[in-house]
Amino acid sequence: MRRMVATLSTTAVAAVSAVTLVASPASAAPADKPQVLSSWTQTSATSYNAWNSARQNQGAWAAYGFDWSTDYCSSSPDNPFGFPFQNSCARHDFGYRNYKQAGTFSANKPRLDSAFHEDLKRVCNRYSGAQKTACDGTAWTYYQAVKQFG
Repeated sequence: MRRMVATLSTTAVAAVSAVTLVASPASAAPADKPQVLSSWTQTSATSYNAWNSARQNQGAWAAYGFDWSTDYCSSSPDNPFGFPFQNSCARHDFGYRNYKQAGTFSANKPRLDSAFHEDLKRVCNRYSGAQKTACDGTAWTYYQAVKQFG
């Protein structure tokens, strides 16, 4: 009899625990998620640097539920002609994925594409002469592609 009571008690506690887990509301992202997302997807170097810093420490932002996944420059080279465009593409993916998730992609796409172009131009500013000209031309091509097809 004691064994049956103990088993029933254990079963009852487990059932109540399961109901409590199911009945608990899912933890919501912090209320400032849209503002944080916006601050990390502007055209400025400050915005890029803040996003890159957060990207290096994603765990600190876990509660926000950001999508950090990336395929970098998709089917285009990540580092065309040796120009390191990979991180610019990663931030562009971040903006696209997170604004799609928020349901506000269309309203933000033009800014995301402009921020991408500014990021690429900052990469190109590291070069001079013919290399800079080639980089700027490649950056323009990448920008036009995402603007048109992104």
